[in-house]
Amino acid sequence: MMRSVLASAARTTCARSAHLLRAQFSTSKHTGAPGSLYSLSEEETMMRDMVTQFARTTVQPKVLSMDEQEKMDPSIIRGLFDAGLMGIETPADFGGAEASFTSAILAIEELARIDPSVSVLCDVHNTLVNTVFRTYASRELQEEYLPKLATDKLGCFCLSEAGAGSDAFALQTRARRDGDEYVLDGTKMWITNSAEADVFLVFATVDPALGYRGITCFVVDRSMGVKVAKKERKLGIRASSTCQVEFDSVRVPASNVVGEVGRGYKIAIEILNEGRVGIAAQMVGLAQGAFDCAMPYLFQRKQFGSRVGDFQAMQHQYAQIAVDIEAARLLTYNAARLKEEQRPFAKQAAMAKLYASQVAERASSRAVEWMGGLGFTRELPLEKFYRDCKIGAIYEGTSNIQLQTIAKILAKEYQD
Repeated sequence: MMRSVLASAARTTCARSAHLLRAQFSTSKHTGAPGSLYSLSEEETMMRDMVTQFARTTVQPKVLSMDEQEKMDPSIIRGLFDAGLMGIETPADFGGAEASFTSAILAIEELARIDPSVSVLCDVHNTLVNTVFRTYASRELQEEYLPKLATDKLGCFCLSEAGAGSDAFALQTRARRDGDEYVLDGTKMWITNSAEADVFLVFATVDPALGYRGITCFVVDRSMGVKVAKKERKLGIRASSTCQVEFDSVRVPASNVVGEVGRGYKIAIEILNEGRVGIAAQMVGLAQGAFDCAMPYLFQRKQFGSRVGDFQAMQHQYAQIAVDIEAARLLTYNAARLKEEQRPFAKQAAMAKLYASQVAERASSRAVEWMGGLGFTRELPLEKFYRDCKIGAIYEGTSNIQLQTIAKILAKEYQD
């Protein structure tokens, strides 16, 4: 009896697993016959090649000085706008490139191969800020802000607080209605791009008693009285500004509510899935940048009469890192394509972000070791890649949060 019950359960489990696999790998009605994940449109190929050139000619000469000064060169930000990289998915009617999400992911990856600090500036502006406006904002807010965000105004995403990190919806920033305005009071922490930003997407609660249902998203201009306070001194991505942002009775028009009052939690949850794909792309680019820097040295440096790269122990190490980078890239591209096809991608986004951050740590660490003492010096970018990689396991959801997200979705898939 017990054997038949177990056999029946096994058959049910196998059938469910087969169904999940078919759903995951079924051909999208939007794309026809599937191609490889390296199948890029002409537009996406052009974007990748253009960003590669921009990163090498415009960003690379300033990487060391920006890292040492812990400040983004204003000419880099201006260059990103001039190159059309700050409105990648924004419709042409609003001054953007009207390109695909994958185009944005490719841009983030290519920038990170040279400087992850510049990459995350572009990433947050595109995948978080612009996407919130495009997806949730009123037509009036889109008309007012999207052209600015595509041409000359940097944006930032203000969610985290001192007591609201992984538990993001424990935020304490208040928004009190006063006639046709809301009055914002509170402090945000760890806000990327905040030192240079002019546009702040701020999450605040209209009523703490409502819990997450009170959280609302507001568009706040720096000129409304936003105070950018302490700038953090960080281990890595030093040129990327990370500041405390204070709101002391800042008055915001009620028309600057994004979406609906009390629906900010939904905006944050959904938008962070896209942001995680962006961070995955940043980590893939970082890993590839470190790998590209170290590999030529292995075939130039000789020890014991042989090139370092010809020793079998070394061959196994760089072969494994190449596999890891390839796998992380494919996870990232797959999540991006699923998003474009309007299919569920939260699990894949979490997987991509988790794994790419792990690969970035392994790749940058190995690259430093492969180059020995030289890799440990500041003459090469390897030590910077090594410092920069650690943030990938922390921001836009820690690695434990990604694992929890994946586990919840898996449990639902197998229990339904």
